Amino acid sequence: MDRIEELAQAFARLPGIGPRQAKRFVYHLLSLPEAERAKFSKLIASIGSDVRQCSECMRFANGSGATCSSCTDTARDNALLMLVEKDQDLSAVERAGNYKGRYFVLGGVLTLSGKGAIREKELTKAIEKRLKKGLKEIVLALSATSEGEHTADRVRDLLSPFRTKIKISALGRGLATGSELEYSDAETIRAALESRKEM
Repeated sequence: MDRIEELAQAFARLPGIGPRQAKRFVYHLLSLPEAERAKFSKLIASIGSDVRQCSECMRFANGSGATCSSCTDTARDNALLMLVEKDQDLSAVERAGNYKGRYFVLGGVLTLSGKGAIREKELTKAIEKRLKKGLKEIVLALSATSEGEHTADRVRDLLSPFRTKIKISALGRGLATGSELEYSDAETIRAALESRKEM
């Protein structure tokens, strides 16, 4: 197979990347000096050894320890646990700068057709562990899409045994219906967090 086509097909397998954009990536790489291509290649090859999945919040983070810097930060509020769909959502909330609680990354969404998966067992274990550390509220910070709503319904079912011990809230609608948290600006996330409501 043609090398350009083969690499373009590899890029096209990435989420949100179509064939035309994938081809642009390939031609951009070809236009770079050899040293930059080598650095790019090295970054891809070493990402698995330099980045770990945190055993507590399930996010991917730099470091060699079992837990990430956010989970080991003693200044964060143990009373709050925010559930997000993916790592990019967690990063978006951190950019907003007004949330100081803990996180848990669900790892995806559930679709109405029954596809998709979330980390149900890990979530239950995380909540049980966090309850011992003073957990009082779980914030559902899921995208304002049909998949996000469907996932929220499933999460509320999973959380039903804990309802007497914790409050469950959701981000307020500073987020437009149909919007994904990852692409929301910091001010919108800040407003949604401040106007969250109990469920």
